[in-house]
Parts: sequence; structure tokens; C-alpha cells
Amino acid sequence: MSMSGNIFGMIVLEGCHSDHKASSNAMQISRLANGEAETNIHDPNDPTLEQGFNGRQGNLGSGGIIASTCHDYEGSGDVSGISTDGMTSKKYSRQHEDMTLQDIYSKEGDFDDEDDSDWEPLEKHIPVVKWFCVNCTMVNVDDAIYCHICGEHKESGILRHGFLALPSQEADSILNISSERDGELEASCSRTSAPHKSTAVGFDDRMLLHSEVERKSLPHPERPDRLRAIAASLATAGIFPGRCHPITAREITREELQMVHSDENIESVELTSQCVASYFTPDTYANKDSALAARLAAGLCADLASAIYSGRAKNGFALVRPPGHHAGVKQAMGFCLHNNAAVAASAAQVAGAKKVLIVDWDVHHGNGTQEIFEQNKAVLYISLHRHEGGRFYPGTGAANEVGSMGGEGFCVNVPWSRGGVGDNDYIFAFEHIVLPIAYEFAPDITIISAGFDAARGDPLGCCDVTPAGYAQMTKMLSSLSSGKLLVILEGGYNLRSISSSATAVIKVLLGESPESMLENVVPSRSGLQTVLDVLMIQNQFWPTLGSVFSDLQSRWGSFACQEIKRKKRRRFVVPQWWKVGRKKFLHYILSEQLRLNSKGHRKASLWF
Repeated sequence: MSMSGNIFGMIVLEGCHSDHKASSNAMQISRLANGEAETNIHDPNDPTLEQGFNGRQGNLGSGGIIASTCHDYEGSGDVSGISTDGMTSKKYSRQHEDMTLQDIYSKEGDFDDEDDSDWEPLEKHIPVVKWFCVNCTMVNVDDAIYCHICGEHKESGILRHGFLALPSQEADSILNISSERDGELEASCSRTSAPHKSTAVGFDDRMLLHSEVERKSLPHPERPDRLRAIAASLATAGIFPGRCHPITAREITREELQMVHSDENIESVELTSQCVASYFTPDTYANKDSALAARLAAGLCADLASAIYSGRAKNGFALVRPPGHHAGVKQAMGFCLHNNAAVAASAAQVAGAKKVLIVDWDVHHGNGTQEIFEQNKAVLYISLHRHEGGRFYPGTGAANEVGSMGGEGFCVNVPWSRGGVGDNDYIFAFEHIVLPIAYEFAPDITIISAGFDAARGDPLGCCDVTPAGYAQMTKMLSSLSSGKLLVILEGGYNLRSISSSATAVIKVLLGESPESMLENVVPSRSGLQTVLDVLMIQNQFWPTLGSVFSDLQSRWGSFACQEIKRKKRRRFVVPQWWKVGRKKFLHYILSEQLRLNSKGHRKASLWF
């Protein structure tokens, strides 16, 4: 889920007071269904944004935790040299006795009498106003109306209506939703008080309090708007609230966390509640509310797993953050604090499940989940992720990582060798690896670590899975464990991609068929090679894979030919001037024409 980050067992704490009391302004979090969500995760008036290290470090005790004290927040400080209109102030520091050029220029009576009216030694500094795209977080200049990366409107309505709002329209406009859909919304909302629903959704807006305090050049990709966009999509579509019933949130207990985490992880996460801002790794932040958000997320996942296994709910979706699949036994990393999928698996086992299947389709390998269960035969972990020979974060998840200490074969990794992997490769891997192994394992409950950062348009994953692809994978997994399926949100950082994909998955949980089902899937050559490599390794642990491996080996030639034909059909012949440039191409044409003309003149002269 994280794009980078060093793995180390230390946490840097900012703004920790000597009495360990957190101090910050109370955050006002609006409800998402009424469309009043904030559009910027950084409040320019928040005094906590002015924080910084003062270079002092102290030891807080065991567990390799290092704390750093910060400057006092109460004083406003002197923002020297900057006036309210963004112009450079004419005031200068008393520490400097020599006047600057600007001071000399602005001092009356110190110049010669000659006319210097046309001389401007200091041009007025006009700051470049920028805005961050709410959809992909990329920075844009103020004059632009649409994001230069994803095309989203500057005043996008995605946080009010989710992906159902057109990217080319402002927040107050939702013309793409017809009156028929509005009628469906009213009808579905009128059924909210129905006593029983088959699909449960876990959500609590206190999880929005988890955000990065420190101002950075770009908003952190794991931001509260991720939940806002999904919730807005579900509300606009009349799915939740409406067709799904909510699970009451509770905080996970320490005893439940100890089933999957060490005290080091639990205590280091809890310590962040005493500080304004902290970092486990350079990209894994926490604030004073992050520990609460992590406990709520884990508690919701545990209760959903228990309810689904016991039959109180047919299936469910955990709309939670912070994500969890990088959090291991001891460490928090990769945007993750507690491992939500591992906690859910443990809760299902407490409820009576003998065998639990975890399928992780986040674009990053769930190293934390694998570490927790790599010696456990009762939990089968299958992950499909970008790997690229260990060069893609977090670097783990090679095909030969199969488990250890008696758990061999219960870790199955499908490591893609490149980016851009799309529906065909994922569905092909599901058909030939995931489902054959899952059916042989016969789980009592299935849990999906549903990161949507392999979705088309995601800035970190750079892959090409569509909402229809996610829906089809969900449909395929719903045939396992008598339909007892829990989907847990992990990564995904393009708001349109994540909200449309999550909505498509929840529709399948509600019993709807995917909009389109891929049949006669032809994988890419690299995807087919990855599947064959995994089958060769896992064949020794899962006998059912023997026939699948033999069949694919015999069909390798035909698959390669089909891939070549498909690439030829997609080939686009570009104009010659695209390759050499318009000026060079024009020069070439003129030169060639002159050469032919001169040659023609020479030939003509021979006749006379």
C-alpha cells in the first residue's frame, strides 16, 4: 500500500508535551451522506502545521522508540519578511546593520536627482497560487480548471456524490444522475429501518480523524477523503444507507490485538495518542487520534467477521482506515498501524471457524499478513501483487515464499513482473491458481484484503484493473465458504477508481451480477509466465494444481500466438513526423524535393 519507506522499528514523535498530554484544535468532521465533507485535508489556520524538530531527542523507554520534542505551538511566531498580501515586507531584521537594496531603494532622499522613473530594481513578487486535485492529490496552477494529470474539475463534486459526479462538473452539479436514480435513492433510503439485511457495512466517521498533521509538498495519498469518496458514492447510489445495514463500531481490545500483534506494536501505536504528530516510518504517520481510528477499524473488522461466520450477516464490507496488511507482528509500516485482516481472521476463529482464507489483491504485497500467518495451517494467505523481482514496495512476496515451520504451502504469492497488469491477468490467475487452491482448502470464511490501488488511474499502483474486474473477482470468491465473505478496504489512492471499484464490489455482495464477465480470458505473456512459475512451486503442496499446470504448459504456444495477434490488432501506426519531429520532417521533405528538382533539371539538360 505504500510507495516507499524504510522498515525500522522506531517511531519519531513530534509535539509530545512533557506531561504526555496531546494538544491540538478539535477537528470538525462532517457526515458524508449530506455532502458537507471537507475538500482539503490541510487546514491553513491549524497551528499544528507550523511544527518542526528542534534537534533534541530523548529515550522514551523500551521497544526502540525515539521521541523528539517540538517548538511551542502557543506563540504565533514572527513570520519575518512576509506580509498578508504575499509581498516581501520592507521591514528588516535588527540583527543586520547593513541595509538591503530594497531598504535603500525605499529610503527617500538617498538617490541622485536624475530621472530613474523607468528603472525597477525590484520587481514585485507575485506568488503562484496552486491547488491540489481532490481526486489524485497532484498540484495544479490556479489558472487551470482541470487537473493536468487526471482531468478532474477544480471544484469537483466527488466528495459529495462520489464517482457518480462527472469529473468535468463543479461540486454543485450532478447532472449525470437522472431523476430515475433520485427516485431509487429515495425508495432505498425509506427502507433503512428494515429489520434484516444480508450485507453489513462497517463505518465510523471517527476514522476520518486520522490524518497527517505536517504540511508536505503534496497531501498524503492515504487521506480521509478516501473514505469520504466511497461513502458519498454509496449514499448517492442508495446503497448505504439504504440496502446495507450498519455495524455499530467499537474499539478493539488489547487482548484481541495480542492474538496477532506483539506488545511492541500495540504500545507504540497507543503512544501516538499522547502526541500531536508522529511517524513510524517516513511515510507512515500518526496523530493524536490515529490510535483510536486504528482500534475502531480493527474492532469493526472483528465484529463483521464474527457476524458473517455466525450467520447474523450474509457478507460484509469494512469501510475502514488506516489500512492494515503491512502491519506485522511488531512493526507498523506502509501506512498501516494494526492488521485489520489478521484481526478479522482471528475473530472468525474465535467464533468457531476452523479454516480461514485471506485473498489480498492490493497492488502491494501484504508482508505483515504473511508474517503473522506464515506458520499457520489454519489460515491460507493468497496475494496477487506487483513485485518486479523485489524492486516494488515492500520487496517481499516472491513466488518461492510459501510459508515456514510446518506452514509451507499456506502462503501463495502471485508476483507480477511488471506494471500495467489488468483484468485479464487477474482473472486468469484467479481461474488457475486462486480458485483451485481455495476449493481444495475449503475455507469456512473468506476475507478479502481489498486494496484498490491496482485500479486503472491509481497514482501509486500504475496497473489497469477495472471496477468490472474487481466485481468479477468478488463474484468468483463468493462461491466459496457458502458465501461467507468479508471485504476489508486496504489501499487505493485515486478517488474515482477507489469509489467506483468499491461500489461495484458491494453491488456483488448485494447479489447483483457484474456488469460484464470476462470469458475465454487470454493473459499477457508475462502474466502467463508468472502463473506458470507459481503453479510449478505450489504444485508440490496442492495436488489439484498438477492437471492445471500440465494443461497450461501444453497450451503455451497457442496463448503466445493469441497475445501476438492481439498486440498487432492494437498497433497504431503513427505519422512519420511524430517520430522525427515536425521541423525535421519538414526540412527532410523540402530537401528531398529540392534534390529531386535539381536531378530533374540535370536530366532535362541532357536532351539539349
